[in-house]
Amino acid sequence: MKNLGLKFVSLLLACVVWFLVSAPRREPASERVFAASVSLVRVPRAVSSQSLEVPVDLSWLQQPGDVTITLRPQAINVPPEVEVVAIEPNKFKFRVEQLRQRAVPIRPFLVGEPPAGYITGEPALEPERALVSGPASQILNLSEVATERIIMTGRTATFRQSVAIVSDSPLVRIVTPLTTQITVPVLAEIGPNPPFASDTTATTTTTSPPKRKPE
Repeated sequence: MKNLGLKFVSLLLACVVWFLVSAPRREPASERVFAASVSLVRVPRAVSSQSLEVPVDLSWLQQPGDVTITLRPQAINVPPEVEVVAIEPNKFKFRVEQLRQRAVPIRPFLVGEPPAGYITGEPALEPERALVSGPASQILNLSEVATERIIMTGRTATFRQSVAIVSDSPLVRIVTPLTTQITVPVLAEIGPNPPFASDTTATTTTTSPPKRKPE
């Protein structure tokens, strides 16, 4: 019981210090939810989508038509320690067609109009036709191909330029030529009403001669 008073004072001081230090921590806590990505490291059987490959042998295709291919787990190339359980979906369909070529006209793709007082004449192309290649169904129904856009806005004189020939279908390829020379006439408009003439109509006033008095 020696120094009992000193021990009591020490205990009291310790309680006061604990209360002062822990007081801020007793405030109401707030919670927030965060999304975190999961990164797998040191996986003994690491397989990524970039390393997966499904070879499909099409050497048996001899005739055009619709084809359905069934994919089996054994056909996927994976490491020996990895087993493919299932493929979903395991079927895909496509159509096989013969490759055809054909020469079709080239259409100038003019965009916009020249300023007031000017008109666009008939464009001339050199060459006028292009050889295209693609699936038979699309080539037989293809009537023309177009040039890239040719801006007519602000044109006040005839011009000539080389433009690329493009295809609207990703399956149709331009074989030759890849570009064409186009000449577009831009002429001043001629007619009874000039382009900048006023819309008002002039009027003519005639005055009759004065009548003579009888003698």
